[in-house]
Amino acid sequence: MNQEITAPRTPLHQFSVPLSATRRGARLARLLATEQLRSWGVPLDPARLIVAELATNAVVHGRVSGRSFRLTLVVDELGTLRIEVTDTRGDQLPARARSTTDAEPAESGYGLLLVEELADRWGLRTGPLPCKTVWVECAMEAP
Repeated sequence: MNQEITAPRTPLHQFSVPLSATRRGARLARLLATEQLRSWGVPLDPARLIVAELATNAVVHGRVSGRSFRLTLVVDELGTLRIEVTDTRGDQLPARARSTTDAEPAESGYGLLLVEELADRWGLRTGPLPCKTVWVECAMEAP
């Protein structure tokens, strides 16, 4: 995980939408991301899986009753897809699963291991209070 701030790049495409912090909202995040990426001609995988995991985490671990989460997709001039999911639980930071050598295996946290494997870079940005944003960057293959 990377907590450094990245320099802004010129976006070629940008999409952002608030979604309800419910299972239905997480599913809608994946469906909307799929359609948006398809309309831009961007490869769907691994982005769909990453969006699904981050949206689910926002609903399960970042949910505050009556508040939504935000999905943002950006494609820049360098051919990088940036996925951001912002929720209103800045006090609840993502944690990866513990080592498999632990006596009791963790019940959650494995999704971030998957994100780490699929992403070129990922990290966390806190603020503005009470929010946090988990972001992922993936270099896209040339068509």
